[in-house]
Amino acid sequence: MFDCSDPDARLEGLAAAARAVRAGQLVVLPTDTVYGVGCDAFSGAAVRSLLAAKGRGPDMPVPVLVGSWSTIDGLVLGVPAAARELIEAFWPGGLSLVLPHAPSLAWDLGSTKGTVMLRMPLHPVALELLREFGPMAVSSANKSGSPPAASAQDAMAQLGSSVSVYLDGGPSGEPVASTVVDLTADEPRVLREGAVPVAAVAEVLGREVLTV
Repeated sequence: MFDCSDPDARLEGLAAAARAVRAGQLVVLPTDTVYGVGCDAFSGAAVRSLLAAKGRGPDMPVPVLVGSWSTIDGLVLGVPAAARELIEAFWPGGLSLVLPHAPSLAWDLGSTKGTVMLRMPLHPVALELLREFGPMAVSSANKSGSPPAASAQDAMAQLGSSVSVYLDGGPSGEPVASTVVDLTADEPRVLREGAVPVAAVAEVLGREVLTV
């Protein structure tokens, strides 16, 4: 456990977290929504360890967090204009985009049906780790069926020794999930309304958006 409010501990913790992720291990990190448990997005074994730690199956694929706008270009089949508009408006922040992933990528995030859910979080500790390591598969830091962790201590109580490094960024505040927009079809669809209102998505795109 590293207290990221202390500059020295933060540097040490980020270095330890990056080493752990490179070694295929799990880390807990703060985000702008709730605490997440993450690993190397390109390691199938690490993703399976993440799902096992949560007690969850591959039927609910793990999202991927990125540390910059440009990272998305290497991860998806193509970036439509609607995705660019939403990224410019809401990243970093509480908006997740579902897009067809690049077929050349060797990753196994679960039953994705050829898609990937991407987000850039608005949290300095998360962004520093993502910029140091690269894209990470990150899910909420909790056991399946339990409330999402609002602190590193909550996450440790649920996930324990299955996680190698805990980055403590303080309480996460009100646990609000990201809004999820599916851009895999001709018409954008909001699969889940969360931190970003549907009306704000529609305003940026200049059209009505479908909701599920």
